[in-house]
Amino acid sequence: MREVYSLDNPRMPASIPSQHLILPFAASLSDPCQQALPRLDDAQQMPYLHQLLGRLSQSRRLDGDEYALSMPHERVLAPSLGWSDLADGTLPWAAWQAQSHGVATEEGQAWGLLSPCHWLMGRETLTLLDPDELRLTEVEARAFLEVLRPWFEEEGWTLVYATPTRWYAAHPSLASLPTASLDRVIGRNPDVWMPDHPQARLIKRLQNEVQMLMYEHPLNEPREASGQLTVNSFWLSGTGQLPSQPTLALPQGTQLVTDLRAPLLASNLADWIATWQTLDGTVLKAACGALDAGHHVQLTLCGERSAITLSAPPAPSFSQRLLSSAQRWLGRPAAQPSALLATL
Repeated sequence: MREVYSLDNPRMPASIPSQHLILPFAASLSDPCQQALPRLDDAQQMPYLHQLLGRLSQSRRLDGDEYALSMPHERVLAPSLGWSDLADGTLPWAAWQAQSHGVATEEGQAWGLLSPCHWLMGRETLTLLDPDELRLTEVEARAFLEVLRPWFEEEGWTLVYATPTRWYAAHPSLASLPTASLDRVIGRNPDVWMPDHPQARLIKRLQNEVQMLMYEHPLNEPREASGQLTVNSFWLSGTGQLPSQPTLALPQGTQLVTDLRAPLLASNLADWIATWQTLDGTVLKAACGALDAGHHVQLTLCGERSAITLSAPPAPSFSQRLLSSAQRWLGRPAAQPSALLATL
């Protein structure tokens, strides 16, 4: 997605009249995360988060279900891209992102994101691991894609390589097929997240064929011998087709900050808290600075079920800035972060 800020790319716009900061994975429903949330209540460790919660007020809340196919932050972004009327699991992220990778997407063509994966098969459980844990090199990923390509092309699919764990697939069946976001499925049983849809039968068959093909495949042998995860399946997500006149960029000033994703999906709560603290000293500090400068600032916090947007009107006049400053230091007490995030 465009206009993404991360700790690896700490560029901030010098001056913008409006800023919308979106933080997915700000909380999860897991017991370890719920137990870790009170660590964000220390105002000395998280001063700028506490300032923002004290200076901004709730303007919108998007409630949902933890079993929805689309993630809350995806549903937050959808209206700005003209996708307000699309059903759950049919937000065309793959087609939208393919264009940013320079893939020629013809009008009316339906795309999906094909992620090479390792499905961990236990005696009684099946778990899809984060594709990033494969640590595929470009040479390896391209080799795996070429092995799988004939199986898809025989069914009329088009496969396009973008990055080692990001392959794009086009097929007419993807126009109406709802699929679960990859982030919904990581660490969980993928079978539970397969849609009950006629077009899903083809996907299930291809997954079974890929699993049989890659079992003890020569490409996996050196990976297995060196203790690396093997590529033994795939996940399809972001399916759908773009409208005839698509919006190709997020609104100016929108920043999707994804740094909390990896540690939370890995259930590494120590790193997750540390990432929160780093974000507090970077993007959240910058948001407080934008408020001080009189900019319109929105902060959207997203969990597994819901998203809440906090905002304040612009404060261009001296008196309004003075009031904002007073609220910052003397004003109403901020809600505890843990209490707010626990509702997401």
